[in-house]
Amino acid sequence: MLRVLGNRTYRHLFLAQVVALVGTGLATVALGLLAYDLAGADAGLVLGTALAIKMIAYVGVAPIAAAFAERWPRRGMLVALDLVRAAVAVSLPFVTEVWQVYVLIFALQAASAAFTPTFQATIPDVLPDEADYTRALSLSRLAYDMESLVSPMLAAALLTVVGFHDLFAGTVLGFLASAALVVSVALPSPAPVAPRGIYDRTTRGLRIYLATPRLRGLLALSLAVSAGGSMVIVNTVVIVQGGLGLDQQATALALAAFGGGSMIAALVLPRLLETVADRAAMLGGGAMLTAGLAAAAAFGSGFPAIVGFWLLLGLAYSVTQTPSGRLLRRSSHPEDRPALFAAQFALSHACWLLTYPAAGWLGTGIGIPLTFAVLAAVAGGAVLLAVMLWPSRDPETLEHVHADLPADHPHVRGAVPAGGGLRHSHAYVIDSHHPDWPRSA
Repeated sequence: MLRVLGNRTYRHLFLAQVVALVGTGLATVALGLLAYDLAGADAGLVLGTALAIKMIAYVGVAPIAAAFAERWPRRGMLVALDLVRAAVAVSLPFVTEVWQVYVLIFALQAASAAFTPTFQATIPDVLPDEADYTRALSLSRLAYDMESLVSPMLAAALLTVVGFHDLFAGTVLGFLASAALVVSVALPSPAPVAPRGIYDRTTRGLRIYLATPRLRGLLALSLAVSAGGSMVIVNTVVIVQGGLGLDQQATALALAAFGGGSMIAALVLPRLLETVADRAAMLGGGAMLTAGLAAAAAFGSGFPAIVGFWLLLGLAYSVTQTPSGRLLRRSSHPEDRPALFAAQFALSHACWLLTYPAAGWLGTGIGIPLTFAVLAAVAGGAVLLAVMLWPSRDPETLEHVHADLPADHPHVRGAVPAGGGLRHSHAYVIDSHHPDWPRSA
Protein backbone atom coordinates (compact mmCIF):
# COMPACT_ATOMS: atom_id res chain seq x y z
CA MET A 1 0.00 0.00 0.00
CA LEU A 2 2.77 2.42 0.93
CA ARG A 3 4.55 2.16 -2.43
CA VAL A 4 2.30 4.86 -3.91
CA LEU A 5 4.02 7.30 -1.56
CA GLY A 6 7.02 6.99 -3.86
CA ASN A 7 5.18 9.40 -6.15
CA ARG A 8 6.34 12.79 -4.87
CA THR A 9 3.21 14.67 -5.90
CA TYR A 10 0.89 12.16 -4.28
CA ARG A 11 3.09 11.99 -1.18
CA HIS A 12 2.81 15.72 -0.60
CA LEU A 13 -0.94 15.69 -1.26
CA PHE A 14 -1.39 12.80 1.16
CA LEU A 15 0.59 14.59 3.86
CA ALA A 16 -1.47 17.73 3.24
CA GLN A 17 -4.60 15.67 3.76
CA VAL A 18 -3.26 14.12 6.97
CA VAL A 19 -2.27 17.36 8.68
CA ALA A 20 -5.49 19.13 7.67
CA LEU A 21 -7.60 16.24 8.96
CA VAL A 22 -5.74 16.00 12.27
CA GLY A 23 -6.50 19.67 12.76
CA THR A 24 -10.11 19.13 11.75
CA GLY A 25 -10.34 16.20 14.16
CA LEU A 26 -9.21 18.41 17.03
CA ALA A 27 -11.89 20.92 16.02
CA THR A 28 -14.54 18.14 15.96
CA VAL A 29 -13.77 17.13 19.54
CA ALA A 30 -13.58 20.77 20.64
CA LEU A 31 -16.86 21.58 18.90
CA GLY A 32 -18.67 18.81 20.76
CA LEU A 33 -17.26 20.03 24.07
CA LEU A 34 -18.09 23.62 23.16
CA ALA A 35 -21.69 22.61 22.45
CA TYR A 36 -21.85 20.84 25.82
CA ASP A 37 -20.36 23.92 27.50
CA LEU A 38 -22.92 26.25 25.89
CA ALA A 39 -26.02 24.04 26.01
CA GLY A 40 -25.47 21.36 28.65
CA ALA A 41 -28.01 18.54 28.29
CA ASP A 42 -29.14 19.97 24.93
CA ALA A 43 -25.65 19.53 23.45
CA GLY A 44 -26.85 16.81 21.08
CA LEU A 45 -29.52 19.14 19.70
CA VAL A 46 -27.03 21.98 19.22
CA LEU A 47 -24.38 19.74 17.67
CA GLY A 48 -26.92 18.06 15.40
CA THR A 49 -28.12 21.45 14.16
CA ALA A 50 -24.55 22.70 13.65
CA LEU A 51 -23.67 19.63 11.64
CA ALA A 52 -26.87 19.98 9.60
CA ILE A 53 -25.74 23.50 8.70
CA LYS A 54 -22.41 22.00 7.67
CA MET A 55 -24.26 19.63 5.35
CA ILE A 56 -26.30 22.49 3.85
CA ALA A 57 -23.02 24.19 2.95
CA TYR A 58 -21.69 20.97 1.43
CA VAL A 59 -24.80 20.24 -0.62
CA GLY A 60 -25.25 23.80 -1.88
CA VAL A 61 -21.67 24.84 -2.54
CA ALA A 62 -19.95 21.73 -3.98
CA PRO A 63 -21.68 21.61 -7.42
CA ILE A 64 -21.25 25.36 -7.91
CA ALA A 65 -17.58 25.20 -6.96
CA ALA A 66 -17.04 22.29 -9.36
CA ALA A 67 -18.46 24.38 -12.20
CA PHE A 68 -15.70 26.92 -11.71
CA ALA A 69 -12.94 24.52 -10.66
CA GLU A 70 -12.71 23.08 -14.18
CA ARG A 71 -11.47 26.48 -15.37
CA TRP A 72 -9.18 27.49 -12.47
CA PRO A 73 -5.66 26.22 -11.63
CA ARG A 74 -6.12 23.50 -9.04
CA ARG A 75 -3.12 24.34 -6.89
CA GLY A 76 -4.05 28.00 -6.48
CA MET A 77 -7.64 27.10 -5.69
CA LEU A 78 -6.68 24.51 -3.05
CA VAL A 79 -4.21 26.84 -1.33
CA ALA A 80 -6.68 29.73 -1.24
CA LEU A 81 -9.37 27.53 0.29
CA ASP A 82 -6.96 26.23 2.95
CA LEU A 83 -6.18 29.82 3.93
CA VAL A 84 -9.87 30.68 4.13
CA ARG A 85 -10.47 27.69 6.42
CA ALA A 86 -7.55 28.70 8.64
CA ALA A 87 -8.93 32.24 8.95
CA VAL A 88 -12.35 30.97 10.02
CA ALA A 89 -10.88 28.49 12.50
CA VAL A 90 -9.04 31.35 14.24
CA SER A 91 -12.44 32.74 15.27
CA LEU A 92 -13.86 29.56 16.84
CA PRO A 93 -12.23 29.91 20.31
CA PHE A 94 -13.98 33.25 20.79
CA VAL A 95 -17.52 31.89 20.38
CA THR A 96 -19.85 32.69 23.28
CA GLU A 97 -23.28 32.13 21.72
CA VAL A 98 -24.84 29.19 19.94
CA TRP A 99 -25.74 31.24 16.85
CA GLN A 100 -22.07 32.15 16.41
CA VAL A 101 -21.24 28.45 16.22
CA TYR A 102 -23.75 28.10 13.39
CA VAL A 103 -22.39 31.05 11.37
CA LEU A 104 -18.75 29.99 11.63
CA ILE A 105 -19.52 26.36 10.85
CA PHE A 106 -21.27 27.42 7.63
CA ALA A 107 -18.32 29.59 6.54
CA LEU A 108 -15.75 26.91 7.37
CA GLN A 109 -17.62 24.11 5.64
CA ALA A 110 -18.47 26.16 2.55
CA ALA A 111 -14.71 26.40 1.95
CA SER A 112 -14.34 22.66 2.59
CA ALA A 113 -17.17 21.96 0.13
CA ALA A 114 -15.09 23.58 -2.59
CA PHE A 115 -11.77 22.07 -1.43
CA THR A 116 -12.56 18.37 -0.93
CA PRO A 117 -14.03 17.38 -4.35
CA THR A 118 -11.28 19.28 -6.17
CA PHE A 119 -8.66 17.49 -4.06
CA GLN A 120 -10.29 14.07 -4.60
CA ALA A 121 -10.62 14.55 -8.36
CA THR A 122 -6.91 15.39 -8.61
CA ILE A 123 -5.72 12.02 -7.24
CA PRO A 124 -6.84 9.85 -10.23
CA ASP A 125 -4.89 12.19 -12.52
CA VAL A 126 -1.79 11.89 -10.34
CA LEU A 127 -2.16 8.08 -10.08
CA PRO A 128 -3.73 6.83 -13.34
CA ASP A 129 -3.07 3.13 -12.62
CA GLU A 130 -6.14 1.58 -10.94
CA ALA A 131 -4.13 -0.61 -8.55
CA ASP A 132 -2.19 2.43 -7.33
CA TYR A 133 -5.40 4.42 -7.09
CA THR A 134 -6.99 1.68 -4.96
CA ARG A 135 -4.02 1.85 -2.60
CA ALA A 136 -4.37 5.62 -2.51
CA LEU A 137 -8.04 5.29 -1.58
CA SER A 138 -7.15 3.10 1.38
CA LEU A 139 -4.45 5.54 2.44
CA SER A 140 -6.98 8.33 2.10
CA ARG A 141 -9.38 6.36 4.30
CA LEU A 142 -6.58 6.00 6.85
CA ALA A 143 -6.05 9.74 6.68
CA TYR A 144 -9.73 10.36 7.37
CA ASP A 145 -9.47 7.96 10.31
CA MET A 146 -6.84 10.23 11.82
CA GLU A 147 -9.78 12.48 12.57
CA SER A 148 -11.51 9.65 14.46
CA LEU A 149 -8.51 7.94 16.05
CA VAL A 150 -5.35 10.00 16.41
CA SER A 151 -7.09 13.36 16.82
CA PRO A 152 -9.29 12.26 19.77
CA MET A 153 -6.29 10.60 21.42
CA LEU A 154 -4.26 13.77 20.91
CA ALA A 155 -7.20 15.81 22.15
CA ALA A 156 -7.46 13.64 25.29
CA ALA A 157 -3.77 14.22 26.00
CA LEU A 158 -3.98 17.97 25.36
CA LEU A 159 -7.07 18.35 27.53
CA THR A 160 -5.01 17.34 30.55
CA VAL A 161 -2.95 20.52 30.19
CA VAL A 162 -5.07 23.01 28.21
CA GLY A 163 -8.72 24.00 27.86
CA PHE A 164 -10.78 22.74 24.94
CA HIS A 165 -10.79 26.21 23.33
CA ASP A 166 -7.06 25.79 22.70
CA LEU A 167 -7.72 22.73 20.53
CA PHE A 168 -8.93 25.05 17.76
CA ALA A 169 -5.35 26.28 17.36
CA GLY A 170 -4.48 22.81 16.03
CA THR A 171 -7.06 23.29 13.29
CA VAL A 172 -5.42 26.52 12.17
CA LEU A 173 -1.97 24.92 12.07
CA GLY A 174 -3.32 21.96 10.11
CA PHE A 175 -4.80 24.14 7.38
CA LEU A 176 -1.66 26.26 7.10
CA ALA A 177 0.55 23.17 6.83
CA SER A 178 -1.80 21.72 4.20
CA ALA A 179 -1.52 24.89 2.12
CA ALA A 180 2.28 24.79 2.31
CA LEU A 181 2.41 21.16 1.13
CA VAL A 182 0.08 21.84 -1.81
CA VAL A 183 2.25 24.80 -2.85
CA SER A 184 5.29 22.50 -2.94
CA VAL A 185 4.08 20.39 -5.90
CA ALA A 186 2.83 20.95 -9.43
CA LEU A 187 -0.68 19.58 -10.01
CA PRO A 188 -2.29 18.46 -13.28
CA SER A 189 -4.38 21.16 -14.88
CA PRO A 190 -8.09 20.54 -15.44
CA ALA A 191 -8.73 18.62 -18.66
CA PRO A 192 -9.78 20.97 -21.48
CA VAL A 193 -13.51 20.89 -22.11
CA ALA A 194 -15.79 22.41 -24.67
CA PRO A 195 -17.35 25.71 -23.57
CA ARG A 196 -20.54 25.10 -21.62
CA GLY A 197 -23.02 27.33 -19.85
CA ILE A 198 -23.03 27.73 -16.07
CA TYR A 199 -26.20 25.65 -15.70
CA ASP A 200 -24.70 22.77 -17.67
CA ARG A 201 -21.43 22.95 -15.75
CA THR A 202 -23.24 23.10 -12.41
CA THR A 203 -25.62 20.20 -13.03
CA ARG A 204 -23.53 17.95 -15.29
CA GLY A 205 -22.04 15.88 -12.48
CA LEU A 206 -25.44 15.30 -10.90
CA ARG A 207 -26.94 14.24 -14.23
CA ILE A 208 -24.12 11.77 -14.91
CA TYR A 209 -24.34 10.43 -11.35
CA LEU A 210 -28.10 9.84 -11.34
CA ALA A 211 -28.01 8.24 -14.80
CA THR A 212 -25.48 5.59 -13.70
CA PRO A 213 -27.00 2.53 -11.98
CA ARG A 214 -23.98 1.65 -9.82
CA LEU A 215 -23.86 5.24 -8.56
CA ARG A 216 -27.53 5.21 -7.68
CA GLY A 217 -26.70 2.19 -5.54
CA LEU A 218 -23.78 4.11 -4.05
CA LEU A 219 -26.15 6.93 -3.10
CA ALA A 220 -28.39 4.48 -1.21
CA LEU A 221 -25.36 3.10 0.64
CA SER A 222 -24.33 6.67 1.48
CA LEU A 223 -27.60 6.97 3.40
CA ALA A 224 -26.74 3.83 5.40
CA VAL A 225 -23.26 5.20 6.12
CA SER A 226 -24.67 8.53 7.29
CA ALA A 227 -27.18 6.81 9.59
CA GLY A 228 -24.41 5.00 11.46
CA GLY A 229 -21.90 7.84 11.38
CA SER A 230 -24.41 10.42 12.63
CA MET A 231 -25.23 8.35 15.69
CA VAL A 232 -21.54 8.18 16.58
CA ILE A 233 -20.62 11.80 15.88
CA VAL A 234 -23.69 13.48 17.36
CA ASN A 235 -24.48 11.35 20.38
CA THR A 236 -21.14 10.05 21.69
CA VAL A 237 -20.73 13.02 24.03
CA VAL A 238 -24.36 12.69 25.16
CA ILE A 239 -24.07 8.93 25.83
CA VAL A 240 -20.68 9.03 27.52
CA GLN A 241 -20.84 12.26 29.53
CA GLY A 242 -24.58 12.85 29.86
CA GLY A 243 -25.79 9.25 30.24
CA LEU A 244 -22.84 7.47 31.84
CA GLY A 245 -21.43 10.45 33.76
CA LEU A 246 -17.89 9.97 32.46
CA ASP A 247 -15.34 12.64 31.51
CA GLN A 248 -14.03 14.25 28.31
CA GLN A 249 -11.23 11.71 27.96
CA ALA A 250 -13.81 8.89 27.86
CA THR A 251 -15.61 10.69 25.04
CA ALA A 252 -12.36 10.92 23.10
CA LEU A 253 -11.65 7.22 23.73
CA ALA A 254 -15.06 6.18 22.39
CA LEU A 255 -14.51 8.23 19.23
CA ALA A 256 -11.07 6.68 18.89
CA ALA A 257 -12.64 3.19 18.96
CA PHE A 258 -14.79 4.14 15.96
CA GLY A 259 -11.72 5.40 14.13
CA GLY A 260 -9.80 2.24 15.05
CA GLY A 261 -12.42 0.03 13.43
CA SER A 262 -12.36 2.14 10.30
CA MET A 263 -8.57 1.99 10.16
CA ILE A 264 -8.56 -1.81 10.40
CA ALA A 265 -10.91 -1.99 7.44
CA ALA A 266 -8.81 0.43 5.39
CA LEU A 267 -5.71 -1.70 5.94
CA VAL A 268 -7.32 -4.90 4.65
CA LEU A 269 -9.44 -3.47 1.82
CA PRO A 270 -6.77 -3.31 -0.96
CA ARG A 271 -6.18 -7.06 -0.67
CA LEU A 272 -9.87 -7.82 -0.14
CA LEU A 273 -10.90 -5.91 -3.28
CA GLU A 274 -8.50 -8.01 -5.36
CA THR A 275 -10.81 -11.01 -4.82
CA VAL A 276 -14.19 -9.54 -3.82
CA ALA A 277 -16.24 -7.30 -6.10
CA ASP A 278 -16.87 -3.74 -4.94
CA ARG A 279 -20.63 -4.38 -4.87
CA ALA A 280 -20.36 -7.43 -2.60
CA ALA A 281 -17.92 -5.74 -0.22
CA MET A 282 -19.92 -2.52 0.07
CA LEU A 283 -23.29 -4.24 0.52
CA GLY A 284 -21.72 -6.48 3.16
CA GLY A 285 -20.41 -3.43 4.97
CA GLY A 286 -23.85 -1.83 4.87
CA ALA A 287 -25.43 -4.97 6.34
CA MET A 288 -22.82 -5.00 9.10
CA LEU A 289 -23.53 -1.35 9.84
CA THR A 290 -27.25 -2.09 10.17
CA ALA A 291 -26.59 -5.04 12.48
CA GLY A 292 -24.30 -2.94 14.68
CA LEU A 293 -26.90 -0.21 15.16
CA ALA A 294 -29.62 -2.78 15.94
CA ALA A 295 -27.41 -4.58 18.46
CA ALA A 296 -26.49 -1.29 20.15
CA ALA A 297 -30.21 -0.50 20.55
CA ALA A 298 -30.61 -3.68 22.60
CA PHE A 299 -27.28 -4.05 24.39
CA GLY A 300 -25.43 -0.69 24.35
CA SER A 301 -25.93 0.26 28.00
CA GLY A 302 -22.38 0.46 29.40
CA PHE A 303 -19.11 2.06 28.36
CA PRO A 304 -17.34 -1.20 27.35
CA ALA A 305 -20.34 -2.08 25.16
CA ILE A 306 -20.33 1.35 23.54
CA VAL A 307 -16.61 1.06 22.77
CA GLY A 308 -17.18 -2.37 21.21
CA PHE A 309 -20.11 -1.22 19.10
CA TRP A 310 -18.22 1.88 17.99
CA LEU A 311 -15.34 -0.35 16.87
CA LEU A 312 -17.77 -2.51 14.83
CA LEU A 313 -19.53 0.52 13.34
CA GLY A 314 -16.18 2.03 12.33
CA LEU A 315 -15.20 -1.20 10.57
CA ALA A 316 -18.51 -1.37 8.68
CA TYR A 317 -18.41 2.36 7.89
CA SER A 318 -15.04 2.07 6.14
CA VAL A 319 -15.88 -1.13 4.21
CA THR A 320 -19.04 0.51 2.87
CA GLN A 321 -17.55 3.88 1.99
CA THR A 322 -13.90 3.47 0.99
CA PRO A 323 -14.40 1.82 -2.45
CA SER A 324 -16.66 4.65 -3.62
CA GLY A 325 -13.76 6.45 -5.33
CA ARG A 326 -13.21 3.38 -7.52
CA LEU A 327 -16.82 3.53 -8.66
CA LEU A 328 -16.56 7.24 -9.48
CA ARG A 329 -13.32 6.79 -11.41
CA ARG A 330 -14.77 3.87 -13.34
CA SER A 331 -17.94 5.82 -14.13
CA SER A 332 -16.43 8.99 -15.60
CA HIS A 333 -14.35 10.35 -18.43
CA PRO A 334 -11.36 12.39 -17.16
CA GLU A 335 -12.88 15.71 -18.15
CA ASP A 336 -16.04 14.94 -16.14
CA ARG A 337 -14.26 13.63 -13.06
CA PRO A 338 -14.27 16.83 -10.94
CA ALA A 339 -17.99 17.30 -11.58
CA LEU A 340 -18.76 13.69 -10.67
CA PHE A 341 -16.71 13.80 -7.46
CA ALA A 342 -18.52 17.03 -6.55
CA ALA A 343 -21.87 15.33 -7.21
CA GLN A 344 -20.93 12.45 -4.89
CA PHE A 345 -19.77 14.95 -2.28
CA ALA A 346 -23.04 16.90 -2.47
CA LEU A 347 -25.42 13.93 -2.65
CA SER A 348 -23.71 11.91 0.07
CA HIS A 349 -23.76 14.92 2.35
CA ALA A 350 -27.43 15.44 1.58
CA CYS A 351 -27.85 12.09 3.34
CA TRP A 352 -25.93 13.45 6.32
CA LEU A 353 -28.17 16.52 6.20
CA LEU A 354 -31.08 14.17 6.97
CA THR A 355 -29.41 11.98 9.57
CA TYR A 356 -27.39 14.52 11.56
CA PRO A 357 -30.42 16.46 12.86
CA ALA A 358 -32.39 13.21 13.18
CA ALA A 359 -29.71 11.76 15.47
CA GLY A 360 -29.67 14.93 17.59
CA TRP A 361 -33.40 15.60 17.74
CA LEU A 362 -34.43 11.97 18.23
CA GLY A 363 -31.77 11.46 20.88
CA THR A 364 -33.17 14.42 22.80
CA GLY A 365 -36.84 13.59 22.16
CA ILE A 366 -37.23 9.79 22.40
CA GLY A 367 -34.01 8.66 24.05
CA ILE A 368 -30.83 6.98 22.86
CA PRO A 369 -32.01 3.32 22.61
CA LEU A 370 -34.96 4.17 20.36
CA THR A 371 -32.73 6.46 18.28
CA PHE A 372 -30.39 3.51 17.67
CA ALA A 373 -33.40 1.47 16.52
CA VAL A 374 -34.72 4.16 14.16
CA LEU A 375 -31.34 4.69 12.52
CA ALA A 376 -30.86 0.91 12.21
CA ALA A 377 -34.15 0.79 10.29
CA VAL A 378 -32.99 3.65 8.03
CA ALA A 379 -29.67 1.90 7.33
CA GLY A 380 -31.36 -1.44 6.64
CA GLY A 381 -33.84 0.11 4.23
CA ALA A 382 -31.01 1.92 2.43
CA VAL A 383 -29.04 -1.31 1.97
CA LEU A 384 -32.09 -3.06 0.50
CA LEU A 385 -32.59 -0.12 -1.87
CA ALA A 386 -28.95 -0.37 -2.95
CA VAL A 387 -29.44 -4.06 -3.77
CA MET A 388 -32.31 -3.12 -6.10
CA LEU A 389 -30.65 -0.10 -7.73
CA TRP A 390 -27.17 -1.56 -8.31
CA PRO A 391 -27.35 -4.42 -10.84
CA SER A 392 -25.55 -7.59 -9.76
CA ARG A 393 -24.08 -7.80 -13.27
CA ASP A 394 -21.97 -4.65 -13.27
CA PRO A 395 -19.31 -4.70 -16.03
CA GLU A 396 -16.70 -1.96 -16.03
CA THR A 397 -17.38 -1.30 -19.71
CA LEU A 398 -20.28 -2.01 -22.08
CA GLU A 399 -19.53 -3.07 -25.63
CA HIS A 400 -21.94 -1.60 -28.19
CA VAL A 401 -22.16 -0.44 -31.80
CA HIS A 402 -22.45 3.07 -33.21
CA ALA A 403 -23.90 2.45 -36.66
CA ASP A 404 -24.56 6.09 -37.43
CA LEU A 405 -21.31 7.86 -36.46
CA PRO A 406 -18.48 8.73 -38.86
CA ALA A 407 -15.05 7.23 -38.27
CA ASP A 408 -13.57 10.61 -37.31
CA HIS A 409 -16.19 11.25 -34.61
CA PRO A 410 -14.33 12.05 -31.38
CA HIS A 411 -16.24 9.38 -29.51
CA VAL A 412 -15.34 6.47 -31.77
CA ARG A 413 -12.13 7.56 -33.45
CA GLY A 414 -9.87 4.53 -33.75
CA ALA A 415 -12.62 1.96 -33.22
CA VAL A 416 -12.66 -1.16 -35.39
CA PRO A 417 -15.49 -1.46 -37.97
CA ALA A 418 -17.69 -4.46 -37.24
CA GLY A 419 -20.88 -5.48 -38.96
CA GLY A 420 -21.25 -2.15 -40.72
CA GLY A 421 -20.94 -0.14 -37.51
CA LEU A 422 -18.24 0.91 -35.08
CA ARG A 423 -17.87 -1.43 -32.12
CA HIS A 424 -16.07 -0.44 -28.95
CA SER A 425 -16.54 -0.23 -25.19
CA HIS A 426 -17.73 2.59 -22.97
CA ALA A 427 -17.29 3.10 -19.29
CA TYR A 428 -20.66 2.45 -17.68
CA VAL A 429 -21.65 6.10 -17.61
CA ILE A 430 -23.85 8.60 -19.37
CA ASP A 431 -22.06 9.50 -22.60
CA SER A 432 -20.94 13.05 -23.26
CA HIS A 433 -22.08 12.90 -26.90
CA HIS A 434 -25.20 10.84 -26.34
CA PRO A 435 -26.71 12.02 -23.04
CA ASP A 436 -29.50 9.45 -23.12
CA TRP A 437 -27.14 6.40 -23.05
CA PRO A 438 -27.21 4.33 -20.90
CA ARG A 439 -30.03 4.78 -18.42
CA SER A 440 -30.11 1.26 -17.03
CA ALA A 441 -28.18 -2.00 -16.95
